[in-house]
Amino acid sequence: MIKYLARGVLRIFGWKIDKYVPAEEKFVLVGAPHTSNWDFTVGLLGVLSLGVRFKWVAKDSIFTGPPGFILKKFGGIPVDRSVRNTFTNKMIELFNNRKQLILGIMPEGTRSKTNYWKSGFYYIAIGAQVPIALAYMDYRQKRAGVGMLFHPCGNINIDMERIKEFYKDKFGKHPEKQSEIKIRDRNKE
Repeated sequence: MIKYLARGVLRIFGWKIDKYVPAEEKFVLVGAPHTSNWDFTVGLLGVLSLGVRFKWVAKDSIFTGPPGFILKKFGGIPVDRSVRNTFTNKMIELFNNRKQLILGIMPEGTRSKTNYWKSGFYYIAIGAQVPIALAYMDYRQKRAGVGMLFHPCGNINIDMERIKEFYKDKFGKHPEKQSEIKIRDRNKE
């Protein structure tokens, strides 16, 4: 029922959803670009329209009060962004303790333009030994979906080039806010 309701809402607003869903039972679902509050709505409706049960992460401040309860019921996992390493380890543990898990993450981490993506999604996939699926929302074409799935090779620079190639023709609601698809050089920190 929710699947058809989500499809209907998206159709009303002119969105088309590519219906490819990876067959794997566990993977990290990367969502990009992230330039607007609408990304959450379009992304959630898009995944629900595919009939996929998934978990997703967002900053803990949106999980307060009654709306927070509803967001958790729809798979939301609050993240305290002030604590770095524990999040990645907790998500790896979550994968290791489940037979099935699709974990959605928007690695830009904000709707504002940043100089790099957060790399937690990558290290979660490596640590849990699961593939990465690349989901997108292209506002120019009003199209969303999951475009590809790959197993990370272990070299983040090589894999980020692959990700960059995939997203090169995908445009957010506010393209000027799209972050460059690269990761922070940890050697310079």
